[in-house]
Amino acid sequence: MQKFLTEDFLLESETAKRLYHEYAKDMPIFDYHCHLTAEEIAKDRNFSSITEMWLGEDHYKWRVLRSNGVAESYITGQKSEKEKFLKWAETIPHLLGNPLYHWTHLELQRCFAIDVPLSPSTAEQIWEQCNEQLQKGQLSTRAVIDKFNVKVLCTTDDPTDTLYYHEQLKADPSFDVKVLPTFRPDKALDIGSAHFTDWLGKLEKSVGQAITTYHDFLNALKQRVDFFDQVGCRLSDHGLDSSFYEEVSEQTCVSIFNKRIENQALTEQEIVQFRTAILLFLGKLYAEKGWAMQFHIGGLRHVNEYMVEQVGINSGFDSINDFRYANDLAKLMSKLELDNKLPKTILYNLNPNDNYMLATMAGNFQKDFPGKIQFGTAWWFNDHREGIESQIQTLANVGVLSTFVGMLTDSRSILSYTRHEYFRRILCNILGRWIENGEYPAELKWVGQIVENIAYHNIKKYLDLDLDEK
Repeated sequence: MQKFLTEDFLLESETAKRLYHEYAKDMPIFDYHCHLTAEEIAKDRNFSSITEMWLGEDHYKWRVLRSNGVAESYITGQKSEKEKFLKWAETIPHLLGNPLYHWTHLELQRCFAIDVPLSPSTAEQIWEQCNEQLQKGQLSTRAVIDKFNVKVLCTTDDPTDTLYYHEQLKADPSFDVKVLPTFRPDKALDIGSAHFTDWLGKLEKSVGQAITTYHDFLNALKQRVDFFDQVGCRLSDHGLDSSFYEEVSEQTCVSIFNKRIENQALTEQEIVQFRTAILLFLGKLYAEKGWAMQFHIGGLRHVNEYMVEQVGINSGFDSINDFRYANDLAKLMSKLELDNKLPKTILYNLNPNDNYMLATMAGNFQKDFPGKIQFGTAWWFNDHREGIESQIQTLANVGVLSTFVGMLTDSRSILSYTRHEYFRRILCNILGRWIENGEYPAELKWVGQIVENIAYHNIKKYLDLDLDEK
């Protein structure tokens, strides 16, 4: 029987151990998609307790707390930070097989040097040890980023954001990590939303001019893309949760925009048509800038209307959608390719049933650059061991694994950098197994280089970043 969470955790062969310890373990981190904010990094946020740091914004944890029967007052409610922590400690022993069990203990080990499993019997001790370190200022936001050897991280930002804190960080000589914005224009595509006109007002303030026509709207978006690019943006990001391709003329888009400005109801077809037009317009801009375009496809959001009313969005009431989008994606990418304006693109699916569809879709549009179209890493409900293994196996089966741009945190928690270690261990275990089984030659130097590339070098090359310049 092996001990829990040793240095060889998840590494089932001697080859896997060598690949991890000699090649993967000490590679820097390039976190090209996360939900940290530039403000908390610029201000080097300190945390009042392990609860604020660990549970404060982590809806992964909130979901399992609810599933374990914990009352909402201990999750997003008014109970004390210690009471909330103790409920988490009560829940942890029940999470057999859940990646949160592994992530929790990796975070305790790597950040707090605590190797005692969290449980009701150890909760008081761990509460005191963690908070003592936090009170000494040893684990501020920047200190954690430095501890994990993060070289670049990309936040997720609305087009109306001033990017004030990004510019502040760029000018800060005391912090040598690149913190880059990511252009996330979901609200620009969501013309059917009740909040669209309110967001349009924010966009007007951002560009300093009125937006009264469709072409004003496009020009405003272009101005924001230009601004983001000046501040160092290298990626866009789009959440696509329903149909996103329907043929449309420019004149029809003008009509749709005018109807919305006049508060007339739009049909579902018109909403999809407008979404299509904006995606095509922005995709061409991204290609011109040399950005990568990310599509996160397949969420079913805000499902529990009652609880969303009580505690708000992004609080753990989303799930996997099952809408069909292969034709939409094929037509959208083909339309951009016909104009020679298809940017580098990373495709993520939330429904695991779409793995092979998305991986083979990526293969349809490869051109000029190794892995130009990426089948992205296992996302959200899939970033557990089985999901990561499935994504890697699928990509290897129908694509070129060595060009993969690897892992990201996709997290609001500063402690989530252990997910890169988790991913690297799983990757090395798969490659080690293939070698041990005689499915690939024991060329460890070559395979080790592939590991290093997937861990760090591929994404750096993909985004064409010069890390010698802040």
